[in-house]
Amino acid sequence: MIPTEEVSARRREIEYKLKQEELTLSFIKDSLEKSDQLTKNMVAILSSFESRLMKLENSIIPVYKQTENLQRLQENVEKTLSCLDHVISYYHVAKDTEKIIKEGPTGRLEEYLNCMDKIQKAVEYFQDNNPDSPELNRVKSLFERGKESLESEFRSLMTRHTKPVPPILILDLISGDDDMEPQEEMFLEHLPEGVLHDIIRISGWLVENGRNQDFMTVYFQIRSVQLDRSIKGLKDHFRKSSSSTGVPYSPAIQNKRKDTPTKKPLKRPVLIPGHEHDLRVKHLSDALSDKHGPAAGRDDVFDIEIDAYIHCVSAFVKLAQSEYQLLTDIVPEHHQKKTFDSLIQESLDNLIMEGDNIVSAARKAIIRHDYSAVLTIFPILKHLKQMKPEFDQVLQGTAAGTKNKLPGLITSMETTGAKALEEFADNIKNDPDKEYNMPKDGTVHELTSNAILFLQQLLDFQETAGAMLASQETSSSASSYSSEFSRRLLSTYICKVLGNLQLNLLSKSKVYEDPALSAIFLHNNYNYILKSLEKSELIQLVAVTQKTAERSYRELIEQQIQTYQRSWLKVTDYILERNLPVFQPGVKLKDKERQMIKERFKGFNDGLEELCKIQKAWAIPDVEQRDKIRRAQKTIVKETYGAFLNRYGNVPFTKNPEKYIKYQVDQVGEMIEKLFDTSA
Repeated sequence: MIPTEEVSARRREIEYKLKQEELTLSFIKDSLEKSDQLTKNMVAILSSFESRLMKLENSIIPVYKQTENLQRLQENVEKTLSCLDHVISYYHVAKDTEKIIKEGPTGRLEEYLNCMDKIQKAVEYFQDNNPDSPELNRVKSLFERGKESLESEFRSLMTRHTKPVPPILILDLISGDDDMEPQEEMFLEHLPEGVLHDIIRISGWLVENGRNQDFMTVYFQIRSVQLDRSIKGLKDHFRKSSSSTGVPYSPAIQNKRKDTPTKKPLKRPVLIPGHEHDLRVKHLSDALSDKHGPAAGRDDVFDIEIDAYIHCVSAFVKLAQSEYQLLTDIVPEHHQKKTFDSLIQESLDNLIMEGDNIVSAARKAIIRHDYSAVLTIFPILKHLKQMKPEFDQVLQGTAAGTKNKLPGLITSMETTGAKALEEFADNIKNDPDKEYNMPKDGTVHELTSNAILFLQQLLDFQETAGAMLASQETSSSASSYSSEFSRRLLSTYICKVLGNLQLNLLSKSKVYEDPALSAIFLHNNYNYILKSLEKSELIQLVAVTQKTAERSYRELIEQQIQTYQRSWLKVTDYILERNLPVFQPGVKLKDKERQMIKERFKGFNDGLEELCKIQKAWAIPDVEQRDKIRRAQKTIVKETYGAFLNRYGNVPFTKNPEKYIKYQVDQVGEMIEKLFDTSA
């Protein structure tokens, strides 16, 4: 059983908790009653406030609407007034701008353009809103007048400020690619900065508002004249300056040139690299002229004309590039190519025409067998082909006719040059002069020196000459043209010329009645050809297609020496032992035997004197060869005569031995030593 005390305690505890809960419920009930009362009060307040707001709204909304209407009316009035002011302003445009338009844009271009914009807007307004208004005619007339003034100003600015580029600047420009530091690249300022800005503004306005392209015609006409005058000025300047030490560049550029004038009086670092005029050109030009050819000094004029033309070609490219840069700022993009094409036409045509004249002059000279004229084509053609990539780049976008002008000139020059080369080779073979101008002393013939000098000139233009020959080929190998193919063609051509020369020399040698002189003539010419080939790169070119050429010439030279030596047999035959009887020592000579010895001595003496007299007047220009031939002949004759003299000099075949024994062995050697020397 649970104790009584514990039950009582638990009862008291439960009663206490129940009492506490009753108190809590009572408190909650009171609180809820108060909350209900507060809610009722708040609802009453809100209802009262809502009622007041509705009354206020009913009073304010009419006022607000009335105010809004008033504001709208005010805005409409203001807009109407603004529109009226705007419309009225169009009626005042003519009056406000007429004075400025009449005075022109000079000195106040921006103000003038602003006036033109106002006039244009007035024209548009009247056309749209009141096309019958007299004001429309007035502003249209004013607009046309203003546009004409802008066109006139454009022409005036272009005319007054467009001047030819000074020759010195052009020379510096075309030499700048090689001689100037990279950071010092030159640019031409064709127009002052302020003037250029005005021209750009006018052209932009005319394109956008004037809808007029006439100014582009004005532009290319003025700039075209300037370009042509610049190139002609350079040509005149170059001609005047070429008579001195060289082309005068400006001091700023001259100090930077890589070679001094003393090294290369006429340096062409950009124009024709690797090409130098020297005395060979003049010698060749003189030698290849007709017998009664042009007067002295013609070649110097040719050189000046060639150099002037080459400089003008480079100048055209550089100036055309500069013109296109200027044009892009002034002419609209879709008109630039056409305008540029028109701009360069006159200068390009003059350049091509001058090239055609050079080709024509060369053709006429070739007809006269003046093959030196081809030298005027080689350097020009070489330079044109070097400049062709730049030409193509400059002319990109121009008409096909414009692009084809330079290739046409190049083709014409190649054809003319190739024809000159072929006719020169044929002329070498068929040169009719057999007796005329034949060297009486058997020295090198003029034809030989001319031919060699001509071939040596080809060394400066190997690629150009090879391309000339290749351009005339129709074979499949020519279609796949390469530098190696060109080199082989040039080698074949040189061998052909040398072969033709050899045939002609053989024919000419028959003019000499004396076979010995004929041999000396051929020896001299063959030796000159061989030495000339060896001293230049011609021997390497010949070896491309004829590897034994050097050995062949040496064999030919040796053959002629042997032929010459046979001329002495008629002297030595008198004293050869095989032609004399055997004498017994101590036996008295018979009259017939004595007479035979006398005849032998006399025949030798006469033959020796005759040959020495004749051959002394002959010539062997090569000292080494001359000494070699003398030495060989002296050895043969001295040995033969010495043996004869030793055997018969003490034989009593005459009472006057000094009459027959006229020369000692050394004296004979001294006489032979004087051969081929008129001064001895």
